[in-house]
Amino acid sequence: MNLIQLRYIREIVRQGLSVSNASDALHTSQSGVSRQIQLLEEELKLLIFQRNGKRLIGITEPGKIIVNLAERVLRELENIKRVGEEFTQKAKGTLTIATTHTQARYFLPIAVKQFMHDYPDVVLTIHQGNPMQVAEQVASGEADIGVATESISSYENLLCLPCYQWNRCIIAPEGHPLLDDAPLTLEKIASYPLITYDFAFTGGSLVKRVFNQAGLEPNVVLTAIDADVIKTYVNLGLGIGLLAVMAYNPERDINLRMLDASHLFPASTTYLGLRRDAFLRDYVYDFISILVPSLNRKAILAALK
Repeated sequence: MNLIQLRYIREIVRQGLSVSNASDALHTSQSGVSRQIQLLEEELKLLIFQRNGKRLIGITEPGKIIVNLAERVLRELENIKRVGEEFTQKAKGTLTIATTHTQARYFLPIAVKQFMHDYPDVVLTIHQGNPMQVAEQVASGEADIGVATESISSYENLLCLPCYQWNRCIIAPEGHPLLDDAPLTLEKIASYPLITYDFAFTGGSLVKRVFNQAGLEPNVVLTAIDADVIKTYVNLGLGIGLLAVMAYNPERDINLRMLDASHLFPASTTYLGLRRDAFLRDYVYDFISILVPSLNRKAILAALK
């Protein structure tokens, strides 16, 4: 048994049981990956993967245990590497952040700019996805930090710390009748074509629940993961927009007007997620404290305990 075999197992699972995709991701041959898995199964005297001919179609019960243990071993190996780097290359390394478009566009930029100034030799990468993808990337070790709204906090192996709370607004083109029809209500919003976030993003399920509890069905004509896309189609007159308050800028969005909708929806919380068993480099703690000053190293370590 060797670490290469464990890496191959992990990558096959990550690639949806595609040996071809796993070999591409690992920059090796498909036959080499298959041979190493076969050797490990022969050594263990059991099958890790279910097969239909040469195609992998599932993971056996003992295979599921082995996959979880392989993940754990490889995570600890990464931690050992990080310890070594921490004491030999103090201000050099990588930092990968998984987040949603809204957080990447409106919450992270100031902290990213400051961090890149302070740590010019750290390569920073931002992966965008929906909250579930963000949580999975952190849980698997593909990302060091995850920043997303509510649903990320449901992952048990992640430590999730609140960053800030936010609410929503309605945007509409100048002259739209809703802008002068105070007070703003759910009934009035539901009477117009609505453009908003995909319900997998940015607390969208909360919005849907609020309308359902009021016995209303919003006329959602378009959803997007990107606030700028929502604003583009609102500008075209295809409907009113429901989006995060922080995504509206009166100086930039000169053709749009905003109505506060915080009295209609509960506030949402954006969380920062970390894997509980990860060794964090000092510069990761520094980035977090730049992003959220109250989350200093002492506060994070206390939360981990």
